[in-house]
Amino acid sequence: MSIVRMLAIVLRQAYLIRGSSARVLPLFAWVAVDVVLWGFITRYLDTITVAGLNLAFSLLGAVLLWDFLVRVMQGVTMAFFEDVWSRNFLNVFSTPLRVSEYLGGLVLSSIATSAVGLTVMVVLATTVFGLSFAAYGLMIVPSLLILFACGIALGVFSSAIVLRKGPAAEWLIWPLPAMISPFAGVFYPVATLPPWMQYVAKLLPPAYVFEGMRAIVAGRAGALGPLSWGGGLAAAYVLLACWFFASTYRHAVRTGLLARYSAESVS
Repeated sequence: MSIVRMLAIVLRQAYLIRGSSARVLPLFAWVAVDVVLWGFITRYLDTITVAGLNLAFSLLGAVLLWDFLVRVMQGVTMAFFEDVWSRNFLNVFSTPLRVSEYLGGLVLSSIATSAVGLTVMVVLATTVFGLSFAAYGLMIVPSLLILFACGIALGVFSSAIVLRKGPAAEWLIWPLPAMISPFAGVFYPVATLPPWMQYVAKLLPPAYVFEGMRAIVAGRAGALGPLSWGGGLAAAYVLLACWFFASTYRHAVRTGLLARYSAESVS
């Protein structure tokens, strides 16, 4: 793979963002709204709950971590959708660019955009609501990596669906994080779920992250075993998503779907 070609994808996204304030604002506006909204909710709940229960670390921290995963996913999908909306696939893939290099460029673009959102979240949560990620200790590092990998896997998988089904399939993509969050136990322990939902949760890496974070908030040591299992699942999902995208791309080329790709739904 050529890092120069991957950086070319990133450079294109940088030019698009630089030339449009409408693309700059979503990088930090929605995360700021989430932090402010949930920050004041947790501040209110702290006044009516049992003394000593710090909801800023349990609830607001969970919101920020989940928001980070969503922003990573959207960083990949939005970079991909720019090519969808501009009908740019024939231009991109008429070059020597490989599929792996294209996906690498999408991932690098997501790293840049999600870093902006994460910085805004941390600054607001720390300065306004007193949340410090240092309270989670070193466990925050593997937790963020797992959530990042899950966001990448979701973004690549979602992009493959749109590549196969056409732009009309976008409506299938945006609800995905909301559909996964009840199983991931973002705001409550997985043990509160019905048995069948708990089985699904065991297949979701974020569930291990949030269970570990709640253990730390409760004063217990975070278990590395479950977190390692979650990391292994996340890595496997990234590989599966990339394989699915590559297979979808080969199908699009073989059937002529890529040449017919337009703003209308393609079946």
